[in-house]
Amino acid sequence: GGLDVAMTKSNDQTVLAGIIALVKSAQLSKPKIGRLVDQVTSVFVPIVVLIAVITFIVWSFFSLPHAVTAAIAVLVIACPCALGLGTPIAIMVATGRAAEEGMLIRNGAALQLASELTYVVFDKTGTITTGVPSVVDCHYWTDRVADLHADIHAIEMRSEHPLAQAMTDWTVKDQQKHPVQHFKSVSARGVMAEVAARSVVIGNEQWMQDNAIALEPSVLEVVQQYGQQAATPVLVAVDGKLVAVFAVADPIKPEAGQTIVRLHQLGLQTAMMSGDHPITANAVAKQVGIQTVMAQLTPKDKADYVQQLQVKGEVVGMVGDGINDAPALTQAHVGFAIGSGTDVAIESADVTLSRHSLDRVESAIRLSRATLTTIKRTLFGAFVYNALGVLLAAGVFYPIWHVLLSPMIASAAMAASSVTVVLVASRLRYRGITKA
Repeated sequence: GGLDVAMTKSNDQTVLAGIIALVKSAQLSKPKIGRLVDQVTSVFVPIVVLIAVITFIVWSFFSLPHAVTAAIAVLVIACPCALGLGTPIAIMVATGRAAEEGMLIRNGAALQLASELTYVVFDKTGTITTGVPSVVDCHYWTDRVADLHADIHAIEMRSEHPLAQAMTDWTVKDQQKHPVQHFKSVSARGVMAEVAARSVVIGNEQWMQDNAIALEPSVLEVVQQYGQQAATPVLVAVDGKLVAVFAVADPIKPEAGQTIVRLHQLGLQTAMMSGDHPITANAVAKQVGIQTVMAQLTPKDKADYVQQLQVKGEVVGMVGDGINDAPALTQAHVGFAIGSGTDVAIESADVTLSRHSLDRVESAIRLSRATLTTIKRTLFGAFVYNALGVLLAAGVFYPIWHVLLSPMIASAAMAASSVTVVLVASRLRYRGITKA
């Protein structure tokens, strides 16, 4: 048969075009250290010209040919290029290397800040865990299980939360056409609606308390038991009475534990934030080696916690994937968005990890540190070269060696310094950024 294809966006609006534009933007942007280099270079040129004039005047008292040779050599050997080339080339190479490794860095400032991080905060669902939860157990306090499943399915179909997807998958066998009215969803709490004249509330323990639903000791015991198993307890109440608790397990990413260990080896502190039950959040954090856990947080609470760390003087990186993480990603000094996450989270972040793997966080930090180290080394080398080169060209060492630098040799040295800076910065393309 025939196939009709409709093009709804232009070529410059494709995902690939967006990635290319992002990388170009990062390569052209200047971090704080780049702006410092520009300031130094703007002063460097007039100083060199002044030194050349002074050199000519001083040597003219002894020999006019020597005065001309020395002044020209000073102008030729001085190389502001060596100062100005190192930083932009290092950033271009680093951002290109990052893109090859599945890390899209939005700007040069983020690249520099990532090297200064002292604290990395992780979201739980979809970041530490796979974000593909499933119901693994349930406990009922009602006889009308099939009707309850139908009510749950009808309500959770309207929610975008990963836990809602797990609930709809579990209850699909009892799917019925139940009309839903007055649907309401609250981030980090749960959902509620009216189904067939029944008031149904689905969510965490805090959501039940917010809706004045009493939790008997037997219910709390089940909630605690599920939490200790690193499963999220999802409570369901009908007409003000709790009728069921579901255990929803979200597998931990295989690389999560090793990533946390390596971040600790880099000297970074880690924490985990979640809207989940404290028992569940602590169980997950314990498995991956995170000591600090903040649970039952709203999106605003997450951003506030990041801000609290910043007030204490920490340079904070935030790793998340969902809409709930967007405020914290924006608040953090450097936001890392998992590429499989929501568009809002990705737009709010400074670094997008397109390969969905947590070890890219460590790789981004290592690449950032390597880039800043390379920039500092090239700047130091360029400074030493220019200082010694100008002194040698000006004839400061003539009383010792009785030799003046030829302008031809000075020009060769100038060219060699620029080439050296480029080669040193280009080493980032071949440097390993993951720890074996």
